Amino acid sequence: MKLQITLKKSPISSLQVQKDTVAALGLRKVGQTVMKEDNPCIRGQIFRVQHMLDIQEIKEAPKRKRATSKVKAIPEVMEEPAQPEEQQGGNPDEVARD
Repeated sequence: MKLQITLKKSPISSLQVQKDTVAALGLRKVGQTVMKEDNPCIRGQIFRVQHMLDIQEIKEAPKRKRATSKVKAIPEVMEEPAQPEEQQGGNPDEVARD
């Protein structure tokens, strides 16, 4: 389950601890809404500043399984770059003659 948390009152005249809690929830502006997972940590933060927040519980729809498509791997064909005629073999000290 997720919680939709909306800041409905400004924390300006609040205690510093409450301002920090609102910031830790990810809220900066009045009217801003964030979605958080429902767990004891978040519930504790909400309890501390509940007078400034509007909370709604959102039930998640069951997750659908994705259809897995069977994609065949395409083998990569890598050819070695062609070497210039001068470098194709023999002694590198030899000079190519035309």
